[in-house]
Amino acid sequence: MGLTEWVFLFFLCLCSSSINSKPTAKHHVTANDRPIIGILTMIVMDKDLKPFGETFIAASYVKYMESGGCRVVPIKLTLTDSEYENIFNKINGLLLIGGAIDIETSEFARVAKIFYKLALEANNKGDYFPIWGTCLGMQLLTALVAGKDLLSITPAENDMMPLNLTQEAYTSNMFADFPSDMLTAVAKEPLTGNFHKYGMSVTTFQGNEDLRSFFSILSTNMAHNGVEFISTFEGKKYPFYGVQWHPEVSCYKWSRNKNVPHSPNAVRLTALLAGFFVNEGRRSLHRFDDIEEEEAALIYNYQPVFIGNISGHEQAYFFRNST
Repeated sequence: MGLTEWVFLFFLCLCSSSINSKPTAKHHVTANDRPIIGILTMIVMDKDLKPFGETFIAASYVKYMESGGCRVVPIKLTLTDSEYENIFNKINGLLLIGGAIDIETSEFARVAKIFYKLALEANNKGDYFPIWGTCLGMQLLTALVAGKDLLSITPAENDMMPLNLTQEAYTSNMFADFPSDMLTAVAKEPLTGNFHKYGMSVTTFQGNEDLRSFFSILSTNMAHNGVEFISTFEGKKYPFYGVQWHPEVSCYKWSRNKNVPHSPNAVRLTALLAGFFVNEGRRSLHRFDDIEEEEAALIYNYQPVFIGNISGHEQAYFFRNST
């Protein structure tokens, strides 16, 4: 075979490879193989848990993030604004967890707002920084974007539900890597655990320009009182994601008093979402200045406490304001 024939064959191979290759989703762009996700601590409201500390993180959230391939830094509620900015510049994403506190006046909301503003500024400058909100965390994201609490009573307490996926879900970042059979399962099987009284109604969302222009609705569900609420959304411009349900519970919550999906597909859903958000964190180049500082900040410096006999959580990390 002559030189001309070899060149022609090589060209055909290149064309074939280009035609058959799948476009790479934008969140596949990875640059950081040691991502660290910050988790904002939640105020202890249960009187039975108050002897352990003033704030806590249910261990299920930590394990959920770690299962995606990252490490976790707990973020306390008693630091200064400059200390929060310093932490922001060291971590690669933020998880806002569920709970039962005021989304406008609580310390949790105040600190979340600091990180939200820092994330907006960073992303506007091309400094990628993702935020994930679960349950109350999602509700808080709506208040931060709208500038006020617009929640409605949308009771779906102790319920397992399939997701009513919107058309935008099929072109979303969150579900981009879901196999087709998994998307079908999410839409048909009760894979999501719901434990909430309030939520963002579809009617309220559609009537607010700030929310409508900021988020894309990926799924909805119907509350016990007949109100349709948003169960999953993602930012149109910013890598901010919210779920009204709890993806972490399928693998890490075992209370017999809770309706938690533990089916193979429910566990698969947990893994897919954990991997997705951690991969979003991989796009952030924030890092600690040295190994000693990094190691001192990690959740490994704290010991989880078994609270399954007095709480719906099996384990939790507790933090005292004085330490």
